[in-house]
Amino acid sequence: MSQEPIPTGPFEPTWESLKQQYTVPAWYEDAKFGIFIHWGVYSVPAFKNEWYARNMYQPDSPEFKHHVETYGPQSEFGYKDFIPQLTAANYDPTAWAQLFKAAGARFIMPVAEHHDGFAMYDSALTEWSAAKMGPKRDLIGDLADAVRKEGLVFGVSYHRAENWFFYDGGRRFPSDVQDDRNRGLYGPAQPKPDDQHDFHASGGPDAPFLAEWLRRACEIVDKYHPQVFWFDWWIQHDAFKQVLQEFAAYYYNRARAWGADWDQSGAAINYKYEAYPEGTGVFDIERGQLAGLRPTFWQTDTAVAKNSWGYTANQDYKTPGSIIGDLVDIVSKNGVLLLNIGPRPDGTIPAGDAAILREIGGWLEVNGAAIYNTRPWHVFGEGPTEVIEGPFADTKRQSFTSQDIRFTVGDHALYAICLAWPDSAVIIQSLGAGSALQADAIAGVSMLGADAQLAWSQDANGLHIQPPTTPPCAHAYAFKIALKA
Repeated sequence: MSQEPIPTGPFEPTWESLKQQYTVPAWYEDAKFGIFIHWGVYSVPAFKNEWYARNMYQPDSPEFKHHVETYGPQSEFGYKDFIPQLTAANYDPTAWAQLFKAAGARFIMPVAEHHDGFAMYDSALTEWSAAKMGPKRDLIGDLADAVRKEGLVFGVSYHRAENWFFYDGGRRFPSDVQDDRNRGLYGPAQPKPDDQHDFHASGGPDAPFLAEWLRRACEIVDKYHPQVFWFDWWIQHDAFKQVLQEFAAYYYNRARAWGADWDQSGAAINYKYEAYPEGTGVFDIERGQLAGLRPTFWQTDTAVAKNSWGYTANQDYKTPGSIIGDLVDIVSKNGVLLLNIGPRPDGTIPAGDAAILREIGGWLEVNGAAIYNTRPWHVFGEGPTEVIEGPFADTKRQSFTSQDIRFTVGDHALYAICLAWPDSAVIIQSLGAGSALQADAIAGVSMLGADAQLAWSQDANGLHIQPPTTPPCAHAYAFKIALKA
């Protein structure tokens, strides 16, 4: 299948080889917080969400109605005609990178290509790219340079798998999808499988599509050296099995050559559902969490907005506090948070997105010791609030309370993070006299952001801590339980 020779190295294109050789690099487990960026042609119509490209060709959708009323019939104004309005006129990758660093992010991941088939990078394999159309600029390459100058890790996401069926609606009525001159953008436009989560469904991609998918993925690896390569969900289809193994071997062998220290220069593939076997990459849950501690490292990807990944005119924002609560919960369960923003077509980061990032950054400036470079404790935490497990569940739970406490371990300390401000003495039931932490192992208790040592005691009911009189920050509150050497 492959048109790309596998680079010399320990990884062979088999699941067995990948499982035996792969390890998650330490930099990734230490990072805990990254920024995802959905920016593309879909940012121009800014209506509903980033699936506008597909839904404007679905006759029963709100996007179809909006498109015809606003721009005219799809035979005269198709998705391709938005490209000139993706100007990037105010795009300042240095300012972006500085904002992301101020937000406390440790790695940055723009979308290199979404389902819409438009490459935001400089590709030699397609004319439908930001380097040749629209802004006529290598948007991904410029950001990679800026991010690395700020000392942050660079990654990419690649969603091309869904391009196989993304524009199928345009085959069913007069539209520009049917013009072969546009095939490089609109792709095969084959019928969407009835169940996209069925590994064995008929109608999967053919060999030429899969070969092109692989070549373009390998091109991104070679041009930009991303240390995380994120895939969306449809790659779990049986048709992708061989190219997924070939890509992993190609990518990981390339990453081995980028630096001698795998823990600092190594790479990771993000996958959803069961697209990759355990131990060959990092499992990712879209807009969701886990109910308990996972023994192997994992990731949540979610967005600052509830309604869309890309920019829209009417974003329904989450609160910074809810995102911080989720970050703490995820980290306590051995995970990392990848938080998405959606820039405008001119490259401006909306004020609402930027304000959320700055508030998270302010919280991490106070509480970062309880997040970065930490590892999970014996239990993730305690408290009454149920966290619903699985994808698309991150807005379904109730707000965390002061009885919801999460644990992390780092730098000779156990951190116990209250997810709301306690009005009275805190009793941490998991740290009672019969727990893994005994009083004679505790050197002292303080709260990050507050100077004074705190009064504490331990009995069978738990570890009792008297909090400061004034909160040191606006959201979650981290007790540092210093451990004796």
